[in-house]
Formats: sequence, C-alpha cells, structure tokens
Amino acid sequence: MIQISDTAQTHFRKLIEREGVPGMGVRVSAVDPGTPRADARLEFAEPADLLGDEWAVDCDGFTLYVASDSVGWLDGAEIDIVTGNAGGQQLTIKAPRIKGEAPGDAASLVERVHWVVENEVNPQLASHGGKVAVQEVSADGVVLLRFGGGCQGCGMADVTLKQGIEKTLMGRVPGITAVRDATDHDSGQAPYMPRGNVA
Repeated sequence: MIQISDTAQTHFRKLIEREGVPGMGVRVSAVDPGTPRADARLEFAEPADLLGDEWAVDCDGFTLYVASDSVGWLDGAEIDIVTGNAGGQQLTIKAPRIKGEAPGDAASLVERVHWVVENEVNPQLASHGGKVAVQEVSADGVVLLRFGGGCQGCGMADVTLKQGIEKTLMGRVPGITAVRDATDHDSGQAPYMPRGNVA
C-alpha cells in the first residue's frame, strides 16, 4: 500500500527516539484529497492521539499510521529521503492518487475539460495570482473561459490563452476545436501585467 524507504525509516526512527515518548509513531493523512490542492501530511502520533481506525504499517522501530479516510487516496504512495542538487536531503512523498484520477474516455467533454482546467491549467496560473473558470463547452468543442484574479485585465491573457491554455486543452482533451476568452478585461482589479503596458 505505502512504500517507505529504508532511509526514511531510519530518519523517522531517529526523530522518534529523540522525542522519548513510548509508543510514538508517525501518522500520514491526505489533506483536501481529490482536489488540485491535495497534499499529504506527516505528523508524530502518540498512542493517545490515535483514533483507533488507522491502518498500521510496521516499520523498523516504529509504526506508520494511515488515517482511515485517507487510505484510498494514499494507496501506492512512496515516502523517501532524496538528496537535492545542493547536496542537502529532503523528505518526499509521492502519492499518485491523492488528487483523484482524470476522467476516462467515457466521461463527458465537459467533465474532461473541467478536470484539465482545475488540475493542470489553474495551478500554473496561480503563480501569477490568476485563474480561469469554464463558462461553457459547446457541442462542437468550443470552450469559453473567464479569466479571474491576476489574469483578468492582464495584457498577456491572449498569449496565455493561445499558447498555453488552448494548447493544453486541445492536447489533453480530444474533441476540443477552439478555446475562447469571454472575460471583460476592462474590469480587472489587479492584473499581473496591465493591458496598457503591452506593445
């Protein structure tokens, strides 16, 4: 179910020994599972902190507890300590199912478009304080989007739409024929790059 490397087990065991609390383990749970914000949380767990319905994974010198409502989301997860480019070590958790699974080919065009927008497009736009919302997906595959946040009123919205979002949607969702902007950019409050500054 969850793979925890020997290196990560050694790391946790040393931390737990330092705490000196009998029976202390590590609990892992999914936070906001099934959404683009999904993440995994690791925390020390004393026996009194446990609810009693956790799944227990025996490790070298301690127990890893998986929150019962997180089991499905964390199935196949890997916990490891990796060495970065600068030589430092970092704890990593790879949980391939935590954000949910993309709709299959049998899903509607609308479902597939929403999935790609929420899980691929919006996380990229968030770095500029922006986002898009799907306004409409027509029967002939035309997607109408509304930009918001730092993208509403941004002078680069057209470039983002054509070279980023449209390419992504057309590449990931068969049946999309065009992506169009339905945003009133003149009412944008805090554009990432004001429209008047673009040549």
